[in-house]
Amino acid sequence: MMSINIYRKMNVKNPTLLAAWPGMGNVGLRAIDYLRKKLETTLFAEIDVSEFVIPDMVVVKDGITEMPRAPKNLFYCQRDLGLIIFEAENQLKDKHSITLVNDILDFAQRYNVKRIFTGAAFPLPISYEEPSKVYVVANKKSLSNILFSKYGLKIMESGQISGLNGLLPGLAKQREIEAACLLATMPLYAMNIPYPKASKSLVEVFARILNVRVNTEELNQSIQNMEMEMEKLEESVKGQISAAKEEDFPDASKEEEIPGYVRKKIERLFREAKLDKKKAYILKEELDKWNLFELYEDRFLDLFEKGEAQA
Repeated sequence: MMSINIYRKMNVKNPTLLAAWPGMGNVGLRAIDYLRKKLETTLFAEIDVSEFVIPDMVVVKDGITEMPRAPKNLFYCQRDLGLIIFEAENQLKDKHSITLVNDILDFAQRYNVKRIFTGAAFPLPISYEEPSKVYVVANKKSLSNILFSKYGLKIMESGQISGLNGLLPGLAKQREIEAACLLATMPLYAMNIPYPKASKSLVEVFARILNVRVNTEELNQSIQNMEMEMEKLEESVKGQISAAKEEDFPDASKEEEIPGYVRKKIERLFREAKLDKKKAYILKEELDKWNLFELYEDRFLDLFEKGEAQA
């Protein structure tokens, strides 16, 4: 069990908890951090993880090495809205992540939290020009139905959600606490950079759930700035695909004409992409290279209808 420091007492009745860790594109963390700032929350508690973090580097300042500080894991409160927000600077690993999540759930039960939400990214083979859609995975069917019928969220029917943004709702189920992870779509090729368009989609959904108005002008500006860079990145990706297509590969558009070694590689890539959507882009390149995408198109798209999301 980790130590929790209470900085001030907060009386909040049956609150909702929003929780976020860094993840792909920092989509979930940026959304919840944006809400925290706009809703004028108050810092009131912190989980001390210093004994559970093993440093893998040192910090150099003025030519002298220093040990890095432990990452912050902070609780904020907005009493009028009945809201608690938890934010972490990094994700713990191995058994320590389970310890942390259980401590968060203990803390949530102490405050009679009625419902928990996390946020994450859902990478798909889409363009930055497409809207970011929000999917949901809940730990109870009743909550899933509410989020579908009342807020129009798409249900992610099956797959996996990696990281603590997915683990928290899973462990909350064991305590009979309603919880859900909201996942905003983003391009596969943008997985390693901030993607504010997806964060904005999460902010808008969370605002509706909390029944508050949130000014998203700052996110809009970030999106405009991002799109200029995304256009260049997308053109670069398209150029790489076009170059691959122009290479001298035989036409294997008919299944019986696919070389055995190619068939085996494609099947391996399908298996890998099913477990890790990062591999879908590699699979798509291989299918295009052999002029096979049309033959495998339905199966490829099924990866995302039933796909995996990542936190």
